[in-house]
Amino acid sequence: MTSGNFEVCNLHVRLGGRNVLREISFSAQAGALIALVGPSGAGKTTLLRALAGLIPSEGGIVMAGENLRALSVAQRAQKLAYVPQDDAVHWPLPVRDVVALGRYPHGATRPGRLRPRDVEAIARALDAVDLGDMAERAVTQLSGGERRRVAVARALATEAPVLFADEPTASVDPHYQLSIMTLLRRQARQGALVFVVTHDLGAAARFADRVLMLRAGRLEEAGAPRDVLAPAQLAEVFAIDAFRCDHASEPVIVPWAAR
Repeated sequence: MTSGNFEVCNLHVRLGGRNVLREISFSAQAGALIALVGPSGAGKTTLLRALAGLIPSEGGIVMAGENLRALSVAQRAQKLAYVPQDDAVHWPLPVRDVVALGRYPHGATRPGRLRPRDVEAIARALDAVDLGDMAERAVTQLSGGERRRVAVARALATEAPVLFADEPTASVDPHYQLSIMTLLRRQARQGALVFVVTHDLGAAARFADRVLMLRAGRLEEAGAPRDVLAPAQLAEVFAIDAFRCDHASEPVIVPWAAR
């Protein structure tokens, strides 16, 4: 897995004649899980899409020493995997075929023409999200949470060094919320750079190596979870007080009272 290091300098995004992101600068190294947090409308999804090259932006985005904008669409598709917030599938395709789309950037043209390495990558991705026994089921027959797991599996099948996930645990039951976040952290430990948009401050505190906190289109804070998710920042940015403790040597944050 090649390096997924990111250097972002003075990133701006303007959509619909409005400045959505302004003066965003940070660095992120391969092997880390980065949580993007902030109130609704802060610009988290916009930042994720800009980093993935899915929307126009100004400023510098350098990945592994290369200007992201200089990469072809095919190159980006091999190096960047993306789990969107809304990943509706309207055709009754088998789960395996939907996950197989993650192999398209590597030359897999259709499910019936998969190479052995494609089949292996798809099987690993399905097993990682505990959907191996549903591989032949139509994706339209799955629950919303199961479809989220399919979307994560499709991204994993790409085997890209950088993974972007926009609220990957939305509509997922607690067991699989923990399972997916543990899986994403494991991907980081194996050398990937993982960006996760989440409204779950507890998950950000527990699973992230670094947290980027956005507010009104600007980067408010960046650093270790204990520092960024400190009481003063939570009160200022989210207008909440939170219960905080440690359990099994990991931090726990539970939003407790609105200010």
